[in-house]
Amino acid sequence: MFKLVAEQENARTGILKTAHGKIETPFFMPVATKGAVKLVSNSELEEAGTKCIICNAYLLSISPGTKIVKKAGGIHKFIGWNKGIFTDSGGFQTLSEKFLIKADEKGVTFKNPFDKSTSFLSPEKAVEIQNLLESDVAMCLDDVPLHGSTLTRIKESAERTTRWAERCKNAHKNKKQLLFGICQGGLNEKLRQKSSKEIAKIEFDGNAIGGLCIGETNSERNKMVKVSNSQFQKDKPRYLMGVGSPKDILECISHGVDIFDSCFPARIARHRTAMTSKGNINILNARFAKDFKPLDKKCECFTCQNHSRAFIRHLAKTKEENSLRLLSIHNISFVQKIAKEAKLAIKENRFDKMVKDFKRNKQKVF
Repeated sequence: MFKLVAEQENARTGILKTAHGKIETPFFMPVATKGAVKLVSNSELEEAGTKCIICNAYLLSISPGTKIVKKAGGIHKFIGWNKGIFTDSGGFQTLSEKFLIKADEKGVTFKNPFDKSTSFLSPEKAVEIQNLLESDVAMCLDDVPLHGSTLTRIKESAERTTRWAERCKNAHKNKKQLLFGICQGGLNEKLRQKSSKEIAKIEFDGNAIGGLCIGETNSERNKMVKVSNSQFQKDKPRYLMGVGSPKDILECISHGVDIFDSCFPARIARHRTAMTSKGNINILNARFAKDFKPLDKKCECFTCQNHSRAFIRHLAKTKEENSLRLLSIHNISFVQKIAKEAKLAIKENRFDKMVKDFKRNKQKVF
C-alpha cells in the first residue's frame, strides 16, 4: 500500500497505492470541498500536475446526497475525476459556529448549511458515508479543539478522538478504500505524543496530524509535527492536514510529512495574490501595469505560458473573474511544482540544498 523509495534524513519520497492508481509522495491535494476546486476545471488541475484532491464527505452527504453519488457510480464518476480522492469526514467543520451545534461522546450534531435543519454525525456514520462515496482514502471522524482551548478541553479532544478512531476502524467495510487515523493533542507535547502513539497502535493505512494550522506559530506546528511523526510507523504515509504554502510544505517535508492539503493557493489567488520564486506578489500593484513578463519566468503553467502580469492586472482591476481563474491555475501549479522538485531532490540527496535555496530567494510581498 505504501513503499518508501528514498530518504534524506527525515525527508522521504514513496509510493502510495490507491484504487485509482499510484501516487508518488510527497504530494499536495487542492481542496475540492463540494467536488470541485473553485474556478479551476479538472483538466486544468491535471495539467497543473495534480494527482489527488480532497473532498468533504459530510457536505457531499447533505448535497447532493450519497444516494445520488452512488447512483452515478461513485464520487470519481460523479465529479469526473479519475485520479486519487481523499474525503474528509467533516471533523474540521466542528471549528465553525456556522456548522457546529454540539459534540459529545456519541458524535457531532451539525446545522445543515443549506436548509438550517440539524443532522447527526457519529464516527460510524462518517465512515459509512465515505464507504458509499467510494473515495480512495477515508478519514476518521476526529474531535478538533479550537486553537487556544484549555488543557482540559485538549485532553478531552485527544482521548475522544482515539475512541472515535477505534469505532471508525470497526465500522470500515470498503476493502478497496484506505482508512487514515488522525491524532490530536493541541500544542501540548505529552498529549500530542500520547494521541499519536494511540492512533498508530490502531494500525490504520496511514496516519494524519490534525488540530494544527489553525492559529499556532510555525515553530509550534513544526514541534508538534516532529512529536507525532516520532510515534507514527515509518512504513505508513503521514498526512499533515491544512498546510499549503510552499515554505511550510518544504519545512514539513523535512520533518517527515508525505501528504498535504489546503485551500491556501486558490484562496490567495482570489485575493489577487500570486506565488513566485521571488515571493508572493499582489497583482493589483501599479508597478505591474506595464509589466509584460509572466507571473514567474520559471513557471510552465498555462497562465505563465500565455499571459503577462500586465494582462492579468488589467483583468483584476476591471473585476473580470478570469483573473481569479488564471491566478488560481498558477498558484496550484506552483505548489505542485514545489512538491515535484522536492521528490527529485530527495532522490538525488540534495533536498537540504533545495530548501536553503528556496528560503534564500524568498522576498517580502510587494
